[in-house]
Amino acid sequence: MELDDDTCFRALAARDRRFDGRFFVAVRTTGIYCRPICPARTPRRDRVAFFARAAEAEREGYRACFRCRPELAPGAGPVDAVPRLVAAAAARIEAGFLNEGSVEELSAALGVTPRHLRRTVQAELGASPVELAQSRRLALAKQLLHDTALPMAEVALAAGFGSLRRFNAIFRDRFGRPPSSIRRDHGQGAAGAPLVLRLEHRPPFDWETQLGFLAGRCTAGVEQVEDGTYRRTVHLGAHQGWVAVTADPARPALRVEVAPSLIGALMPLVARLRALFDLDARPDAIAARLGDDPLLARSLRRHPGLRVAGAFDGFEAAARVVLGQQVSVSAATTVAGRLAAALGGPVATPFPGLDRLSASAEQVAAAGEDRIARLGMPGARARTLLGIARACAEGRLQLHRGGDVEATRAVLRGVPGVGPWTAELVAMRALGAPDAFPGGDLGVLRALGVASARAAEARAERWRPWRAYAVMHLWSGAAKGGGDGGA
Repeated sequence: MELDDDTCFRALAARDRRFDGRFFVAVRTTGIYCRPICPARTPRRDRVAFFARAAEAEREGYRACFRCRPELAPGAGPVDAVPRLVAAAAARIEAGFLNEGSVEELSAALGVTPRHLRRTVQAELGASPVELAQSRRLALAKQLLHDTALPMAEVALAAGFGSLRRFNAIFRDRFGRPPSSIRRDHGQGAAGAPLVLRLEHRPPFDWETQLGFLAGRCTAGVEQVEDGTYRRTVHLGAHQGWVAVTADPARPALRVEVAPSLIGALMPLVARLRALFDLDARPDAIAARLGDDPLLARSLRRHPGLRVAGAFDGFEAAARVVLGQQVSVSAATTVAGRLAAALGGPVATPFPGLDRLSASAEQVAAAGEDRIARLGMPGARARTLLGIARACAEGRLQLHRGGDVEATRAVLRGVPGVGPWTAELVAMRALGAPDAFPGGDLGVLRALGVASARAAEARAERWRPWRAYAVMHLWSGAAKGGGDGGA
């Protein structure tokens, strides 16, 4: 749907959650900008302006609303009409790249000049890369001030500011009040206790089905699913710890408990969790496309808001796909546990059995073929895993959310043992590609009642650009019928 001003105002007047995060509304008479679901009284049409992103509103001098809290809005979604370069840059900035890196380093990672990156991002998003990063830092800081009892210095650190003085100055300039005033009015929680963050999404969200998908694929020692909660260990740079994720019963959000040791890595942590649970998906647009197919319509009714299970770590997801080649999900899960036990380091958590870090690309690349094969896989599969690990460790393979799907496919196809099934599943889970389609997957073939990947791809053509979501629905139906789809 084209988001012209009239459409935006109708969504605002209806407080339509389908549009939450897809635009922000600024009120000229108050200088405040809000989400379209804000409970405040709807302003007159001639008093509002609409912006696609919070950073654009902030650049025009508007301040974030303290009632609807724009910092909690879900992302715009994966099919908004922005160039691939801009989407990749925005994803890296959301994950905190510019907290320690420069625009020059970001442009080098994306394969363009700094001037081209600045010009393209500015033209498409209405803000520079630095302004986008500043907006994200302030949003995270505001969330921490509202929802935690972290000391001010730790809020500044967690949000990516270089110093407490700089944090105070920028916050006061943007919000017209010191951060301490928000803490007095809203701060909660006990010092030293695990942080609790709220990650919002657009409803509906089939949490139970996604949790079941992850439960069948939990890597021993690294992940757990118990009593409606997903837990996992985390290693981000110098920070190690754990997270526990549950559905928020009071609002369309996930509730994330975070170990205090991860405070310095909150920005990349939040970005990775949003990717893992696909929290920026647009279930209305997905259902509108897939619901026209009778084969999928029933599953859409049973599982409204079913997401694509993404990846917390791109290499971890790719390794899991390779381990799942030509074996059952349960067999791949067993070998994944052995890989973590052999190569992933130990980590302390309060949860029995959750005590290993996932093996990194560098650790796998250094292990050698014989050691990998002894974990319980053919030598050819061990060589494929090593090939992907080396490509990641050397920087030739970039497995980031929002990354270049075609470039990733090309690199993967150059690794011996990687075929279309592997490449599409990696694109689907590690890159979050909404139109990735592993047509040769056994569960997909069975659900479609066809015998070849070519026939499956022809059948799926009508589902573009949401074929990855169709795959999740096909797998869900196969699981209920005793099938085994995916890696």
